[in-house]
Amino acid sequence: MRAELGRRSRRAMNEINVVPYIDVMLVLLIIFMVTAPMITPSVIDLPSMNNANVPTQTRPIEVTVRQVGNLLVKDMKTNQSQEVSLAQLAAEVRKLQGSEPERPVVISAEKSIQYQAVVDAMDALQNAGIQKVGLLVKPKGK
Repeated sequence: MRAELGRRSRRAMNEINVVPYIDVMLVLLIIFMVTAPMITPSVIDLPSMNNANVPTQTRPIEVTVRQVGNLLVKDMKTNQSQEVSLAQLAAEVRKLQGSEPERPVVISAEKSIQYQAVVDAMDALQNAGIQKVGLLVKPKGK
């Protein structure tokens, strides 16, 4: 009986000591926090020209997306606007470009307009071969 009292039972330990893992992670975190500000992002050195041509200021054609399939095309030179459908958009823009095929086209829309309506207008213009298509935005803070 005495031999039984002095013996300890040898059971498998079912707990993992995570303190060393936490210590290692904290050391790695501190290393990354110290070295991250020291890393400089790569800078691209762009070529320069002495006699750069300043682009001529041409008034763009503005396409306003109101709803899906409801578009307003405005000639910024003459301030004339015309409501067109999505199918008529490319033909109307081509007509307004006339002898200036490089005349830019900008698309404007309210924030609440579905993104798909803007993409459809851009797709119709690109399919018609109109090269300079952009989005009209308002600068932040205004």
